[in-house]
Amino acid sequence: MADETELETRRKRLLYRSVYRGNKENDILLGQFARAHIAEFTAAELDQYESLLGAGDNDIYDWVSGQAPVPAEADTPVLRKLLAFRVRF
Repeated sequence: MADETELETRRKRLLYRSVYRGNKENDILLGQFARAHIAEFTAAELDQYESLLGAGDNDIYDWVSGQAPVPAEADTPVLRKLLAFRVRF
């Protein structure tokens, strides 16, 4: 029970960090992505997502838009899921 409560708290914190990045494009992209997927993420996937959120907004935007290659250390299943994600307007 404590583990699930801890995961839920972590999910909420990561969702907040996704929505309030400071860069409007990433607020929209990461906010929608987190709302769509974060509830199903395992602890390991939350680790990967938290690491992704540690990257700079410009880096994330460049990776997603294809303007820069994804470095090997950032290439995770969660990032690949983000790259396949389509924002809905």
